[in-house]
Amino acid sequence: MLILRAVVKGRVQGVGFRWFVQQRAERIGLTGWVKNLYSGDVEVEACGTGEQVQQMIEELRKGPSMSFVSDLEYSTESADSNPYISFDVRF
Repeated sequence: MLILRAVVKGRVQGVGFRWFVQQRAERIGLTGWVKNLYSGDVEVEACGTGEQVQQMIEELRKGPSMSFVSDLEYSTESADSNPYISFDVRF
């Protein structure tokens, strides 16, 4: 089990990015959350297998069609258990 912590930079607010991330995470089978930051970036924390986390990293690099991802900063760490039960949009 891995936990992904990511900050997505670029034109990522006001373009459906959080909804996109939630939909992709649920399709991949990840749990966690996504939220807008005051800086204009989007923060993501997701938990799943290594393969699931890699799929999410690829999705975050793409984003929805109206977005433009200029940078993706992320880290992963091992987790003994999954701290989440679903994937939520946080405000």
